[in-house]
Amino acid sequence: MGGMYVSPIFRMKPLWLAAALALALPAIAAARQDGEAGQGGQAEAVAAAPTPAPWPSAGDPWVDVRLADINLYAERYPASFADEVSRYYSVPRAYVVAMLEQPGWSAGNVYMACALARVVGQPCRAVVREWSRDHQQGWLGVARRFGVEPDSAPYRRLRQGIGDSYQRWARPQPADANPG
Repeated sequence: MGGMYVSPIFRMKPLWLAAALALALPAIAAARQDGEAGQGGQAEAVAAAPTPAPWPSAGDPWVDVRLADINLYAERYPASFADEVSRYYSVPRAYVVAMLEQPGWSAGNVYMACALARVVGQPCRAVVREWSRDHQQGWLGVARRFGVEPDSAPYRRLRQGIGDSYQRWARPQPADANPG
């Protein structure tokens, strides 16, 4: 018999190993890409944020770009987005999730409604109702109906709140994230 006995299971080990690696490699590659995006890719994501659609506009390019980026963030991290709006804008989480399921309500729109509500001392539902009633002039028109003009103190607080959310999300801050 001249040699040591090797079980058929061990003779198949290279095949099992090859099959396991073939199945695992796509998952490993995807996890690695997710990890890279989570570490250094966020700066690229902000830098490559899409140009926002001209409507509905907040009347401020700085805000418009961030609302478009918030849409991207919420697509990738829907639970974190819902938690942020719920916790920091005093909105029931279930309401945030329900709003995201409504036609025409992107994450940026939900965020803007709740952020505007906070700075004017109204519930988010009041701003949602006002937007639903008339949004022909975009978020700028809705904000004005609540007495918020660009460069007013409430508007600066709204912008500050956006910057604060970016900080909590560990997303790179724009140079003017802390407007005066």
